[in-house]
Amino acid sequence: MKQLWCAMSFVATGLFFSVNASADVSSGALLQQMNVASQSLNYELSFVSINKQGVESLRYRHVRLNDQPLAQLLQMDGPRREVVQRGNEISYFEPGLEPFTLNGNFIVDSLPSLVYTDFKRLSPYYDFISVGRTRIADRLCEVIRVVARDGTRYSYIVWMDEETRLPMRVDLLDRDGETLEQFRVIAVTVNGQVTNSMQTLAKASLPPLLSLPAGDKVAFNWEPAWLPQGFSEVSSSRRQLPTMDMPVESRLYSDGLFSFSVNVNRANQNSADQMLRTGRRTVSTTVRDNAEITVVGELPPQTAKRIADSLKFRAAQ
Repeated sequence: MKQLWCAMSFVATGLFFSVNASADVSSGALLQQMNVASQSLNYELSFVSINKQGVESLRYRHVRLNDQPLAQLLQMDGPRREVVQRGNEISYFEPGLEPFTLNGNFIVDSLPSLVYTDFKRLSPYYDFISVGRTRIADRLCEVIRVVARDGTRYSYIVWMDEETRLPMRVDLLDRDGETLEQFRVIAVTVNGQVTNSMQTLAKASLPPLLSLPAGDKVAFNWEPAWLPQGFSEVSSSRRQLPTMDMPVESRLYSDGLFSFSVNVNRANQNSADQMLRTGRRTVSTTVRDNAEITVVGELPPQTAKRIADSLKFRAAQ
């Protein structure tokens, strides 16, 4: 596994430094076409998902029926794990667990979230840089880097099929250029046969919609004084967690590509500063002013700590 990751990092680093490329306006338009193609075409992707925890083999099918998305994600090895999308409902099937359904626009466990991003929204804060062409899964691909201008986030390299505009490979890189995650297509099919194979699924009985308890919407006496460019608040809530005897106040932020939450609760005798990163996800906890401040999300550790350290508290009214 170590040799595999070293090889991947070498390839990614070569793409970063071997080409003297400049920002290309048309690259953003190509990425937007990838967004449209991924949600409008009828296709099947066999791919591997690679991260520091291991390698998974998966199959993803997507079609449009009656102007509604119908998609299926299937784990190809080991116990059968399946995720099905029909319209705006996502159903999960896993051995040992009761099946359930949630509302959603796409299967977040499948293609990288980058694929579904509105790149027009990202354009003020990110550079889209063309770095040439190469072949993936025997398809000629455009290769584009997606890099935040302020240097506070992770970056992506995207290999996009020249013909269909579907993603053939997506690498998530940390600020040092190390590969954190890789999505890599092994085989792709784009034709009407995919639609035929999904007809049974279109009529299948799916589990009922699971209703999630809403948190209390209240005014908080705190907020971050600094955020990376382009991030804005998406939602806020106060919840009583089963494992804690005190409520947790949360604000969720997103720039349209990455997201994170800031969580604040009263500190106790077990509270302590700590930092943990697992793949793309960082958990940064700071104890200050009798409060435990935890930033959780898709951020480099330095950025998460800077957000936590910037938190300002207002005097209680």
